[in-house]
Amino acid sequence: MKPSVDRIRHCLDSGIPSSIATCAADGTPNVTFVSQVEYLDDEHVALTFQFFNKTRENILARPRALLYVTQGETGESYRLSLQYLRTENEGPLFERMKARLAGIASHTGMSGIFRLRGSDVYRVLDIETVDGVAPLPAPPRRNLLAALNKSSTAMAACTDLGSLLDETLAQLRQGFGIAHALLLVHDRARGRLYTVASTGYRESGIGSEIAFGEGVIGVAAQQRTPIRIAYMTNDYGYSRAVRDTVQRSGFDELLRTEIPFPGLAEPQSQLAVPILAGGELLGVLYAESPDANRYGYDDEDALVTLAAQLGAMARLLQEADEPEPVAAAPMAPAPATGAELLVRRYAENDSIFIGDQYLIKGVAGCILWRMLGDYLRDGRNEFSNRELRLDPALKLPDFSDNLEARLTLLNRRLGERCDALALHKIGRGRFRLDVRRPLRLVDIPRA
Repeated sequence: MKPSVDRIRHCLDSGIPSSIATCAADGTPNVTFVSQVEYLDDEHVALTFQFFNKTRENILARPRALLYVTQGETGESYRLSLQYLRTENEGPLFERMKARLAGIASHTGMSGIFRLRGSDVYRVLDIETVDGVAPLPAPPRRNLLAALNKSSTAMAACTDLGSLLDETLAQLRQGFGIAHALLLVHDRARGRLYTVASTGYRESGIGSEIAFGEGVIGVAAQQRTPIRIAYMTNDYGYSRAVRDTVQRSGFDELLRTEIPFPGLAEPQSQLAVPILAGGELLGVLYAESPDANRYGYDDEDALVTLAAQLGAMARLLQEADEPEPVAAAPMAPAPATGAELLVRRYAENDSIFIGDQYLIKGVAGCILWRMLGDYLRDGRNEFSNRELRLDPALKLPDFSDNLEARLTLLNRRLGERCDALALHKIGRGRFRLDVRRPLRLVDIPRA
């Protein structure tokens, strides 16, 4: 019978170290522990190559090995016959194993000692059950297939990007038991990701940014591969980045435009999954937990599937260039009352401040400034996606960069930071700006 790695995959992701046996060219055996066994597919696994040791020397001389794996909760054990194929020292597989090894090293007190030199890929020739081991009953598991089924139905009913993001997070909480999660969108022009939705945190962190290659999220985006870490590691944490400060007299404190990342201070488990559609990176789904070893291969598979549906749905819900016909004349703006609202834009990076409080910057800030200007100058309060895309003054990225996501981000930041301004969807490709207080706009040019 053909060996099936998939059948024993749960044993590869165990807290019990695996061991590998090799032979030297003269037949001398050697047995040692291996830090990590990575499932690749039904016929292949990858092992960590960390040291120039006897095992490495033996494998290069005689490319055969025996691998012993044990499931930590049940004691279920297997012996795998392997044939060495190649070593990868860059790319998605290497980055996945590098991230997981950092967590293992931290968990075992070997940080700074464990360093991945490469990912050794092996073909599995045979799998034997180890006799004499009576496995314990497997602990009950969450029904992830049922959770996916329910999530798919709920997400398919969404009619706009904002509700799709909220429904995805709701399903992560209810169906998958994930209490802390983020959804981030890819900003292609800047090579960064920005948070558009979150759950489980005291501060939402909407608008916070992560650079490509930074932490679990940035690596997952950069390599377009899931990154899963079972134990706490500082190597893939999110220390607060140095905040952008434009040096202007009297405004140093006001020009701090970093929105703090909302993640757990010390996550014991992390899982970041790229959101793809048509081969294009749309963003990243990120889940974390204060519990060690919270996410296994099954959780990873489930969230990869969920992220694929999210990507497909997000692409379908992107607004068309042509808005739907308007049956009635635009609604006149309601009178703005109360104290004057000061809104400042710093042209250096299109950062917007409401009073002394930072709101948003970049493309979203540029869009808001355009709409506020039209409102004051012409009394306009209704806009379309198409006119924004066609306005050369905004210098918007191309259509695939998802204007809808930027409008969702802007609306959520306004909801959190300013009760005098709001955006409301009024039809396909159309939205209304509500201004509830008199405005004063101050544009601060570049130095």
